[in-house]
This record gives sequence, C-alpha cells and structure tokens, in this order.
Amino acid sequence: MAGVIVADTLQDGAGNSTAMDNAIYGSAKAWVNFNGVTTTTILASYSISSVTRNSAGNYTVNFTNAFVDANYVVVCSASTGASDLRAAYPNFSTAPATSSCQIVTMNTTGTTQYDTNYVRAAFFR
Repeated sequence: MAGVIVADTLQDGAGNSTAMDNAIYGSAKAWVNFNGVTTTTILASYSISSVTRNSAGNYTVNFTNAFVDANYVVVCSASTGASDLRAAYPNFSTAPATSSCQIVTMNTTGTTQYDTNYVRAAFFR
C-alpha cells in the first residue's frame, strides 16, 4: 500500500528536531565508496548501480535512479588507505548526466590521473 506522510518537522526520541527541508534537501541522494584500482569493486553504496573504470584514474559512477536533471552537486575524495591523500573531482571535460557522473582521481601533485584504493563520492540534489 502506498501512502503519503505530511509533516513540517521530524523529531527523535530525545526531543531533537529538524525541519523537513533539511531531511529532503540536505541528504545525499546517492553515495559510493569503491576501490579504484582496476577492479572498481563497490565497498559500500546507496542508489549506485555500478562503477566503470574508463582509464587510469577516470571512472563513471552510474546511478540506480536517474536525477531529475544534471544540476546535482558531487563531493568526492580519494586515498590509498594510508596517509596518502589523492585529489578527486568530477570530470570537467565531460558534461554531467542525469544517470551517471564521471570522476577523476589524480596523484599527489595533481599532474597525472591515478588509480587509487578508495574513491568516495556523494551526490546531492
């Protein structure tokens, strides 16, 4: 049975509350943590159907449910698992799509696309 809940505020058992807009617009619509070293094994995710390695340090993240438009925000990070952080960002040479987003990871100097052990991204709309 489908239904609708109409509320202005959410409240937990301790009495902490937040406006519904925070829950609707402030939550990630999709997120992923994957191994970017050739296998693109998804370690954990929400609303992500798959990740494809296009080339070294270049991945396409595919959404389970397409966004209504391509005006979403992506926040991403990458690391080798040790203290070695990598740069990660949306691929600016490819237009965002409603059903997927390309992410690029770079080495520590930011000069070469580089596969890395942990790539994390969250998508908001």
